[in-house]
Amino acid sequence: MEIENMDVINQEDTEPFTTADGSTIRELLAHRNSSIRQQSLAEARLAPGAATTPHHHAVTEEIYYILVGEAEMSLGDETRDVRPGDAIAIPPGQRHTIKNTGAEELVFLCTCAPGYEHTDTFLEN
Repeated sequence: MEIENMDVINQEDTEPFTTADGSTIRELLAHRNSSIRQQSLAEARLAPGAATTPHHHAVTEEIYYILVGEAEMSLGDETRDVRPGDAIAIPPGQRHTIKNTGAEELVFLCTCAPGYEHTDTFLEN
């Protein structure tokens, strides 16, 4: 299969939006803006002290990759400190949340397979 147009999307050319869990993301590559169909890649940001609402995805598996900042990641019953260079595997059905515990904005990449959809995000208490 030959690709007619290469999809190159710069973070600065994307519009940020707030996900169902409360993080601000910029969708870098997904079915909405590229030829990608089976996954998505987004940059997520959380202000100091902010956290995502605990949630799970019924179908989607995720990977978080920390770029900038320090955070506390909770997955199921386990909580760990994470920092730049850490990659976190989030299987479907697992309750998770991430909290920015540092003094600077937390920036991380989030991959989803299949691609992110609001309808597959289920908030928990």
